[in-house]
Amino acid sequence: MEFKEVSQLPIDIEKAIKKRVSTRSFEARSLTDEDKNKLMDFNKTLTNPFGVTVRVQYISKDTGAKNVQLGTYGTIKGARDFLAITVRDEPFAMEAVGYQFENLVLYATHMNLGTVWLAATFSRKDFENVMDITSDDLFPCICPIGYPSEKRSLVEKFTRASLGSKNRKAWDKLFYLENFDQSLPQADAGKYKVALEMLRLAPSATNAQPWAVVQEGNSFHFFCDFKNSISDDMKKIKQLDLGIALSHFHQTAMSEGLSGKLGIQEIHFSIPENMHYIVSYTSK
Repeated sequence: MEFKEVSQLPIDIEKAIKKRVSTRSFEARSLTDEDKNKLMDFNKTLTNPFGVTVRVQYISKDTGAKNVQLGTYGTIKGARDFLAITVRDEPFAMEAVGYQFENLVLYATHMNLGTVWLAATFSRKDFENVMDITSDDLFPCICPIGYPSEKRSLVEKFTRASLGSKNRKAWDKLFYLENFDQSLPQADAGKYKVALEMLRLAPSATNAQPWAVVQEGNSFHFFCDFKNSISDDMKKIKQLDLGIALSHFHQTAMSEGLSGKLGIQEIHFSIPENMHYIVSYTSK
């Protein structure tokens, strides 16, 4: 497979990553035309390394989607606008969605807009009448977007506390050197230390952080962590999360002036049962 070149985001990526939070309380108003057009025009420029076509559709309760109901069961307050993501079911589809849409999320953060990834917590049929979607399309996630409310709801405060969204796994639980037998010391990460740290801060479903990276020579091997027994839908969510993490790593590396190439490599060290190899990044 030939991976595609992608452009560096025209924002302070580290600042956007650190600023981004999952917003669940919004002002009860739609985006201004200026902000909507700016966001969706920028969306047209985005691609992903996997060459997969990812579609993002803008849906508003002010323009025909009044009866749309989110299956988040009360955790989202005030949202009027949504970004719906669809993709065809093909190799690397979920990783492509995670990578490309997270870039849009970070750009929205740069614009001071609030967002929250929602996967598997909404009903497809609630949206089918207000968006362009076929039976062959996957509809893995939707994202409320708007102006964050200054006051968080009690439900949001409880949700953030229960998910532990401020917490992230320790460095030595995510990054390894040469194989899975030894952790990667931060001092040995060299010029990729910041990129790995921004990866560590990536959002994921239930804050599970289902990824691991093994640095072997000048290559970084990305693995997705999930049990083989989980459902196909849950596997897709884990793969989407991996794509988000890859976006943070790759975009930060580019912002640091580093260059590398994505590709598939043969892995010669032992891989734990629940680790699934996805892709490698090789520094040039």
